[in-house]
Amino acid sequence: MHCSWKAVILLALVFVAVQYALIRSITSENYSSCSDTQRCCDVKQMSSKKNHILILAATRSGSSFFGQLFNQHPDVFYLYEPLNHVQTALNSTNDNRQVILGASRDILRGLFTCNLHLLESYINPVPENHMTDAVKRRGASKALCTPPVCDAFSSSMVNISEEECLQECGYLNLTLASVSCQQRHNVVMKTVRVPVVSVIRDLLEDPRLNLKVIQLVRDPRGIVASRMMTFPEKYPMMRLWKMKGQKPRNLGFTKIPVCEDFLSSVSTGLSQPSWLRGKYMLVRYEDLAQNPLTKTQEIFAYLGISLHQHVVDWIQENTEAKGVWSPMEVFSTKRDSAANSEGWRLKLSFGMVEYLQTVCQAVLQKLGYKRVRSSGELTNLSYSLVEDMKISFQ
Repeated sequence: MHCSWKAVILLALVFVAVQYALIRSITSENYSSCSDTQRCCDVKQMSSKKNHILILAATRSGSSFFGQLFNQHPDVFYLYEPLNHVQTALNSTNDNRQVILGASRDILRGLFTCNLHLLESYINPVPENHMTDAVKRRGASKALCTPPVCDAFSSSMVNISEEECLQECGYLNLTLASVSCQQRHNVVMKTVRVPVVSVIRDLLEDPRLNLKVIQLVRDPRGIVASRMMTFPEKYPMMRLWKMKGQKPRNLGFTKIPVCEDFLSSVSTGLSQPSWLRGKYMLVRYEDLAQNPLTKTQEIFAYLGISLHQHVVDWIQENTEAKGVWSPMEVFSTKRDSAANSEGWRLKLSFGMVEYLQTVCQAVLQKLGYKRVRSSGELTNLSYSLVEDMKISFQ
C-alpha cells in the first residue's frame, strides 16, 4: 500500500505533537502534583529562590571543614562528595576523563534539582526500592540524618556524629532524601572531583540552577605535606626524600597537578568571564583558619544565606581544639584551625619546600603565598606566608 504525501505529513505532525507532549510532561513533573493554580505558583516561586552552591576544592585543602560550615545551617541541604560514586563506578570501566566529567555534570544538574535517585545508577551495590547503606559518608550530612529522612534525631540537634547517624538511622531512603532537599532553600555540595571551574560552565549558564561556585584553595606546599601523610603511596619520591634527608636523583621538576589545576581554575575565575561573573568566589583556607567567624560571615553574606546560630556555635567548638593532631584524625574537623593551617612548615625540610615552590611558583604568586627564603624563615611561625588579598567578586 502506498502512502500519499499528505498522509506522510500528517504522520510527521502527529509524531512532533507526541514528542512535544512528552517533553512538556517531563519538564513540568515538579509541578504535576499541584492541587490548584496558587500552589503551583508557590512551588515555582520557591524553586526560583533556591540557592545552589558548589564548593570546588582539592583533597587535603580543608574542604571537609569548610563544607561543615554549611552543613550546620538548618536551611541547607548539604551533600559530601556525591561525585565519588560516579568516579568510582566509571573509573573501573572507562579511562576517558571527559566521559567521567560529562557524567559528573549530568549528576550535579540532577542533584541540584533534588533528584537523588540519579545516584542509584552509580551506587554499588545497586539500591533496592530506593534504599541503600552505601552512600559515601552519609553521616557527614545532617539533612540525611534528621527528619524527614530519619526520625532518630531532631532537626534542632547540633551535634550528631557520623557513627550515631549510621547506627540509629539505618538504610538511607533516597526518596525521602529528595524530599528533604526540596524542603530547604539552600542546596550545597562539596567536591574534589571537578579539577577546574570551566568544566561546569554549562551548569553555570543554566538559568534554572541559579548556581554559584566557591573555590577553596590552600597553599600547595601545605596540601602536598598533608597528602604525603594521608596518601603515602601516591608520593613515594617525596616520602623517600623525607626519610633519607636528601633529594632523590631521579626526581625532576615535573608538574604537580594540584598547582596546574589551581592556576587554571583561579585564573579563569579572577578574569570574570561573562558566564562566571557574579557567580564565583575564591576562598583561601588560611584566611578561613585565621579568622573563621569573620570569614564565614563574609562568605554567607555573599551567598545571601543568613548566619544561623548553629553555625556560630559549631565554629567556636571546632576551631579552638588543642593538643596533638593524630594521623588517625585526618578527616576530622575539630582542631586548632590556625595552627593546623601552618603545621606543614614544621613537617617539610627547607629543600623540599624550595622544590615545591619552584614547581608551583606561578600559582603561589597568583594566590598570594610568599616564597620561603631560608630554613629559619620556614620554621618561624610568627612570620606569615600569606599576603593580604583583596578581591572583588561583583
